[in-house]
Amino acid sequence: MIILPAIDLKEGRCVRLEQGLMDKDTVYNDDPAAQARIWQEQGGELLHIVDLDGAFAGVPKNKEAIRAIVEAIDIPSELGGGIRDMQTIEAYLELGIDRVILGTVAKENPALVQEACAKYPGRIVVGIDAKDGLVAVRGWADVTTKLATEMAKEMEGFGVEAIIYTDIARDGMMRGPNIAATRALAESIAIPVIASGGLSTLDDIRRLMAIETSGVTGVITGKAIYSGAIDLREAVALTKGQI
Repeated sequence: MIILPAIDLKEGRCVRLEQGLMDKDTVYNDDPAAQARIWQEQGGELLHIVDLDGAFAGVPKNKEAIRAIVEAIDIPSELGGGIRDMQTIEAYLELGIDRVILGTVAKENPALVQEACAKYPGRIVVGIDAKDGLVAVRGWADVTTKLATEMAKEMEGFGVEAIIYTDIARDGMMRGPNIAATRALAESIAIPVIASGGLSTLDDIRRLMAIETSGVTGVITGKAIYSGAIDLREAVALTKGQI
């Protein structure tokens, strides 16, 4: 299992939200590139970046900050938020992002996911954000009637590299991940699932490692490492069996 430290961008700064609400943000660093270097130095293996403004606007909004992050690190990165067409996918991959995350567009325009997977195999990830098991889109503002497991199976058929599964009710709340829902989703498909939302202790990581055989191969952490509730170095060491 790998730990993915998160950088969520709002107006060019590193923030964390509570349950995806833009008006419930905490600024942690005004310099995203510097923060990215910190996470790399502390053992992060894959940097998870989200353009929050882009997620709500539907178009990229923090491109310069993203460029600065990519230039500051050597570890691979993935990016989501406001990526809704092939032109944007191509632009970010050319910028140096290793893989892009499609969220809203995966629900609203599945054909784009299929096209992107065909053109960029291994570099397309789909983010499924769910509330009570139902897919939420447009920066979590709209909850649909589509089951998260149903969407995951559809995306698997298109050839996506992995699914990032976020339980909105847990995100930014540090109440622990939704183990049961994450496991159920992972067991419904054969591709890797990355857990997101609610991580707060090393024990949460241990609980996720216990379902790694179900296909949960990574976990994203944001607020817990920013606040110091989890030490990133310790978390990485735990996943490698060093503690």
